[in-house]
Amino acid sequence: MAYLATIHKPSSIRHALKLSCLNGDVSEDYLVVAKSNILEIYSWTGSGLVRQCSRSVYGRITILERFRPVSTKADHLLVGTDRSTYFTLSWHPQSQEVRTEGKYVDVTDRGARDTQMGEKGLACPDGRFIVLQHFEGILTVVPLNPKTKGRQKADESGGLGEPLQARIPELFIRSLAFVHGYAKTRLAILWEDGHNRVHLRTKELELTGPRFADGGAVELRDTDTLLPNLKDKGSNHIIPVPEPVRGLIILGESSIMYVDDSNNESKSIALEEATIFVAWTPLSDIRYILADDYGKLYACELLIVDGNVLQDISIQMIGRTSRASCLVQLSGNDIFLGSHQGDSQVISVDLDQQSVQVAQTLQNIAPILDFTIMDLGNRTGEAQMNEYSSGQARIVTGSGAFQDGSLRSVRSGVGLEDRGLLTEIEGVQNLFSLTPSSSAEFVDTLVVSVLDETRVFRFGDEGDVEELEDYKGFSMAESTLLAANIPGDRLIQVTPSVVNLIDAEGGAVLARWAPAQSQRVTDASVNENHLLLAVAGTELVLLDLAAELAELAQRDYGADSQIACVTLPKMSSDVAVVGIWQEAKIALIRLSTLEPFHQVRVGEAGHASVPRGLLLVHVLPAESPVLFVAMADGTVVSFSVDVNDWSLSSRKSIVLGIHEARLQALPRADGLFNVFATCEHPSLIYGSEGRVVYSAVTAAEATCVCSFNAEAFPNSIVVATDQELKIAVIDEERRTHVRDLHIGETVRRLAYSSKLKAFGVGTIRRTLEQGVEKVKSHIKLVDEVLLDALDTYDLNDDELVEAVISTELGDESGKGLAEKFIVGTGYLDEERDESVRGRIIVFEVDEERKLRVLTELAVKGACRCLGVIHGRIVAGLIKTVVIYSFEYEATRARLVKRASYRTSTAPIDLVVTDDVIAVADLMKSVSIVEYRAGKDGLPDSLDEVARHRQTAWGTAVAHVAEDTFLESDAEGNLMVLHRNRHGVTDDDGRTLEVTSEMCLGEMVNRIRRITIPISAEAVVIPRAFLATVDGSLYLFALISPKKQDLLMRLQTQIAARVDRLGQLSFNRYRAFRNAVREADEPFRFVDGDLIERFLDCSSALQVEMVADLAVDADVDEVRNMVEGLKRLR
Repeated sequence: MAYLATIHKPSSIRHALKLSCLNGDVSEDYLVVAKSNILEIYSWTGSGLVRQCSRSVYGRITILERFRPVSTKADHLLVGTDRSTYFTLSWHPQSQEVRTEGKYVDVTDRGARDTQMGEKGLACPDGRFIVLQHFEGILTVVPLNPKTKGRQKADESGGLGEPLQARIPELFIRSLAFVHGYAKTRLAILWEDGHNRVHLRTKELELTGPRFADGGAVELRDTDTLLPNLKDKGSNHIIPVPEPVRGLIILGESSIMYVDDSNNESKSIALEEATIFVAWTPLSDIRYILADDYGKLYACELLIVDGNVLQDISIQMIGRTSRASCLVQLSGNDIFLGSHQGDSQVISVDLDQQSVQVAQTLQNIAPILDFTIMDLGNRTGEAQMNEYSSGQARIVTGSGAFQDGSLRSVRSGVGLEDRGLLTEIEGVQNLFSLTPSSSAEFVDTLVVSVLDETRVFRFGDEGDVEELEDYKGFSMAESTLLAANIPGDRLIQVTPSVVNLIDAEGGAVLARWAPAQSQRVTDASVNENHLLLAVAGTELVLLDLAAELAELAQRDYGADSQIACVTLPKMSSDVAVVGIWQEAKIALIRLSTLEPFHQVRVGEAGHASVPRGLLLVHVLPAESPVLFVAMADGTVVSFSVDVNDWSLSSRKSIVLGIHEARLQALPRADGLFNVFATCEHPSLIYGSEGRVVYSAVTAAEATCVCSFNAEAFPNSIVVATDQELKIAVIDEERRTHVRDLHIGETVRRLAYSSKLKAFGVGTIRRTLEQGVEKVKSHIKLVDEVLLDALDTYDLNDDELVEAVISTELGDESGKGLAEKFIVGTGYLDEERDESVRGRIIVFEVDEERKLRVLTELAVKGACRCLGVIHGRIVAGLIKTVVIYSFEYEATRARLVKRASYRTSTAPIDLVVTDDVIAVADLMKSVSIVEYRAGKDGLPDSLDEVARHRQTAWGTAVAHVAEDTFLESDAEGNLMVLHRNRHGVTDDDGRTLEVTSEMCLGEMVNRIRRITIPISAEAVVIPRAFLATVDGSLYLFALISPKKQDLLMRLQTQIAARVDRLGQLSFNRYRAFRNAVREADEPFRFVDGDLIERFLDCSSALQVEMVADLAVDADVDEVRNMVEGLKRLR
């Protein structure tokens, strides 16, 4: 059974519009964008966009349109999906929520053919209709604000009438637009006929019959306006021009035409350079901004005389941007540019200066054509790696297309950005920041405790740093266990041998306390009133800060209850918490007597782990404080503390490493705290959405930290590593961190070599020369750290890179192995010699980090995919999979064909496991081929041993378990296929069975297997990462047999109870669907994103759902399980 969770949401923007909503009595404009199945709403501040809301939709969004019902003063949103459904929404800024106004309507026509030109939707400017196109030759007309009859309420359908379908002879519609200035609604259609001729036609749209929400018909009548067989065959957009000019602008590849539909006259101007327009937006009634396929932006203006007479059309290129998918005017000359192939941008255009300035960038890693995985911890390749959520695994993607192509480094975690190096220093044990007085806003002193001394650094207002030999009566000759500001402009320093109470202004020692002779202080904690000390590991001492360190209480716990750690709550109370070595327990004690009144065992039975650190802080707003216990084995245990009776509840534990984590509180601006845990994989613990969240920090070497809000370095922290001390800025919560190397070419293929510490990158560059589009491919060597190109190799003209891998092959001596890059190519030129349709090229990297060709082989088919099996190269050619050996003849390398296997159509992807090759076919799903090395003089062989016998247009395949494979297809489905070697019949053993399937809704381009060490109690076993054309990254896992039933039942309960936009069905959304068959629900597949919504539900609803599961589990157990699943990503 399979599990899928998102680790990077889709970032491609194909649809966007501006929505006018009421915030109280004030009308405000908001930007709405669609990213695959995600709706996001942004407010426009005048200088940038601020995201207000993000909601998922059970369907891929293909239509986005706004309209305004008569009953409201705010716009509503019509959303159409790829399942031929639509529904309406409204945005409420005050409550920050999106509400469903009209539930989904299904207009599926199973006898119709899906439109090949893309689904379309547009609202009539006079507020009468919305026109949708889902199918060829059919327009769906939805009346706006229909009359109602009987007791029916107008708001039941969100202000929309029943959809009415009208058949039209125009099949391949390129563009639709409503024409301004007519009493009857008029629709302009730009379409292509079966002979590739382009025509323009207008039609009058009118309702006939009953004019109620649930009756009537629609009629589309041809008008006199008809422009047959347009000269510009590339015409693809209609821009309606409002009154007083009125008319239509037709955007073509070589010209722009204005059409006056009232008299069927037209005026055309030729473009200086042919191009392909892809998006437009109006700046005014006569000025428009146009975007083309090459990232160019144009200003188009209608030159008008006599008020409404067109004299001429002017068009000027004003700048370059990302390749636009949509344009939306935000205000004045500020425009939002949504992009599928590059970063989306907010731009400001200056028509006088003919310039474009980028004001804001929204990162986009779509489309991901290929990706690879780096483990920053051990760099041993993609088969051995840490969790992505640990922050140590880095996914490097080949993103974007053509001029927007780039390499993107994607990491999940809390970002740590270095701001400066203080000094090189070893053995730092503790860090403390101090202010010059109790009322000072900024700190100016850093106390650094090392093994046998204390060092102090003073910071100036401008950032200058001075190390002090002496500091205000501090004991400098030994390490410091605690240093802090306390009320009354005083400082406290605790060392193993002495406690100093110091005047912060003059530096005089006001009081001093020392333990009995030969005893040492082992731990200390302070609040505004008291100082609690652990002495000699067995004794607790409480000192009064107001009475110059007078002893208030003392208690000896004896050798049987040795003290490991102590903490005092920051809030005023008579309670402290103590960690006890024996029995691995913690004790809550009364300060008046230092006697325990409540004890809790925190160590697991049978384990030697003991508590080594304690911290009690407020992490969640309006919630009880949380007690964190750092155990010696790397586990962090947490409890919710009721400060009324000091009871502990909601115990949770998480393993952060194999050694104890050191906990440091980091204050937030809202009065709460984050907790920095330093261990093998440093983590930040923070509150989010009512939960305590553990998230990796993208810094692997931190040994201890402290908050450091200095005037020159506000809101910073100081980080100590094994070798140095530095100042950094840390995020307050986890984010996806994306770093990019702009290539300016499509990154089609990508391979990583940990030994060469470099990437092999196959790119495609596109140029436009005298109106002719040309492409050129390159192979680049890119450094793993700096992401800088080290070398470039040019492929031949009309030759495209198809595959790139890295592997170890035999060296020239024949005794060793050396890392090499292998490249597969294909030729575009169909008139080329049929005997040469591609090449396989083997590269090595020399000492100067340059690419050098060792050998190349011309092949009869494009080499679409590559692999390695037992030191031999597996090449997927057109209709053939071939095995080649890499050999040296004298000093010359060569490739020798050893075996071949003929596929059904064309191999798209392949994966090698031991002797088995899984081949994803273009049309015939997956086949399993077994490689057998030749013996006794017989040649090597490739034999098919199993195949999936259903039709599927495969795009990627990966081996995820023994005899189990994950396949994706071109229609956005995922299938888990299993080979049953022990089937009853031979045919059973040769058939791949579908054990899980679902519709992802996005086309997957690449699947990479991962191997992650897991515990025996793991709920799921991560097996692969997936990357899609919409910029999504997913984690695929197999569910532990013990948890399969629980997760399936939980998914059913959540899907039935949580709010869903448009009231769309989860089961229908995730049900497998292709051209051959359509299922009713996902089969043995669990949607991790849906499971995680359990945490967003109210406590009462959680209890209700768990009760209905009919399994042996309580709410806390289910909640902890889901939180653990969320931490995976």
